[in-house]
Order: sequence, then structure tokens, then C-alpha cells
Amino acid sequence: MNTAPRPLLDRFGRVHTDLRVSLTDRCNLRCTYCMPAEGLAWLPKAEVLSDDEVVRLVRIAVGRLGITSVRLTGGEPLLRRGLPALIGRITALGPEVSLTTNGIGLARTATALHEAGLHRVNVSLDTLRPERYAEITRRDRIADVLAGLAAAQAAGLAPVKVNAVPVRGVNDDEILDLVEFAAGHGYRMRFIESMPLDAQGAWDRNAMVTADEILAVLATRWELVPVGRHGNAPAEEWRIAGTDTVIGVIASVTRPFCGGCDRVRLTADGQLRNCLFATEESDLRALLRGGADDERIEEAWRSTIARKGPGHSIDSADFVRPDRPMSAIGG
Repeated sequence: MNTAPRPLLDRFGRVHTDLRVSLTDRCNLRCTYCMPAEGLAWLPKAEVLSDDEVVRLVRIAVGRLGITSVRLTGGEPLLRRGLPALIGRITALGPEVSLTTNGIGLARTATALHEAGLHRVNVSLDTLRPERYAEITRRDRIADVLAGLAAAQAAGLAPVKVNAVPVRGVNDDEILDLVEFAAGHGYRMRFIESMPLDAQGAWDRNAMVTADEILAVLATRWELVPVGRHGNAPAEEWRIAGTDTVIGVIASVTRPFCGGCDRVRLTADGQLRNCLFATEESDLRALLRGGADDERIEEAWRSTIARKGPGHSIDSADFVRPDRPMSAIGG
């Protein structure tokens, strides 16, 4: 008889139910706030988890650890070959499955992804201006992203969420425009405070547009009604009064939500991280390839989460940047 899995707890009593799985560290954009123009040294293929290895770890997470939602990330996850088939295998295990993407390639894959069982997508879009998009990403691909958003909506991957990172002097003059664009197309807009996870180490606290600043800009045009936070979701949400339009703000720096964090991260090369800003990892790939049974892998997983700290302390003098940039960790 099947029994319910024992909760995945840390020493602060937080129950972890959300697994972020990076499928690749590769990306087809070179966003200025993420990586240098020449890109990074990508992981050799042999070091990246195979589909079978990903599925086995997700099976352990769902069946033994109580994970209920899986978000597929990258790099850019649409670069992973055979992605619909992999999604089909993961959804068959029972979790809700979503995907974070830059939207390039989504127009040609959205239907297949939905048919494979994908529930939702988050698409990164920091500007609506083609010339600015090319400056930020170093690629002239905004038309592909807009087509991808429309395809995701048509395929039923709803609600389609649009993620933007406002940066002072770069795109912070488009906050209102982005909301109007999203609302006009039935997408859900989310703004994210920039975080110190760029490969260059050039993050500037003063260039970060804070949640309070974002809300102040929004309030110049609309009355905002607090919706709060849905469970342990990272976004605080507000509804524009008199409408169904909901805007989310993820304030990882100025309003950290570590006390309710239910997330754990698996990198493309099989390293388990108990925090986006963790400075240590646990090598699940070595266990997989060394012949460890499911019980041994479960023990390693629980041990890693047990060592999770109270929070990331980005906004304090004690903060230590992780060695890996965001593209190598997974969002």
C-alpha cells in the first residue's frame, strides 16, 4: 500500500514542495545583466543530467519527499532536445509542471509542450522596444518572443506570465507600458528586483529598481488593491481596482520572503542547492552514476535541506555571492 511521503523539512520547519530543475546552462541570448557578450564556458554534454537521470530524481522528489510542483528552467530550457517527451515523463509522475523561458522558440513548441502536459509558462521580456531589446539581449529577437507569448496563450498555457527586471536608466521608463501590454493581451505581468547573480559580478545595488519604486510608478496611473501572496509564491500581487488585471512584484532584495521559502534547486549537472544563493551544493549526479539506491539519494536530499539557512542576506554586509551565475543555477 502506498503511503504519503514524509515532508521535506529544514531546521526552521519550512516544508519544501517546489522543485526548480535546470535542464541546461546554455542560452541563445546574451543579456547584459546576466552574462558577457561572448557567453560562458558551457557544461560538457557528459556532465549534464540525461533525461533518465532527471526523471529518476523527480520521481524520488515526488514519491519520497512530497514535491508537488516542478519548474523547468535553464539557461534556456527550450534548447533541450526532446523537451516535450521529457515533460510528458515528468507530468506522468504527478506534479504540476511549469517552465520559465526567454520565449524564443516558444511559437513552434507551445502546442507540443501543452499536449505533453505542461501547465504554465513564464516568459522573460524586459522591454517592448525592438532597439532596446537588441541592446539588452544583444540579439534582435523580440518578434520571436511576442509570437511565442501569443502561441502559449493560444495553446492553453495559461496564465501566461511576463517577467521583467527593471534596471535604472535602462528600462525603468517602461513599467506602465509593460503592464498595459500584458493586460491588453490577457497576460499576467510580474516585475522582479535585479539580483547579484550576473556572471560578470557587475550587479549594482543602486541600479536596482525596488519594489516600493515599482509600486509608486504603478500608483501614478492606477489604484492598486493588495491581493497578497498566493501560498509560498515569491510574488506579492496587486489588482488594478475595477479590473481583473493582477500585477506581481518579486522583491527578493528589499522584501525577502525567505521565511516561507518552499523551493529547492537542481542544476543541469545534478547539483542540489537549498537556496538560490547557496554557497555549497550536494552532488546528486555522483550518487546517481555511482549506483546509489533511491533511499541513499533521499537521505542526501534531506541532509542538504536540513542545512538550509534562515535567509540569503542580500541586503546585508554579510552577503556572499554564490560562485555560479543565474544561468548556471536555474531560476
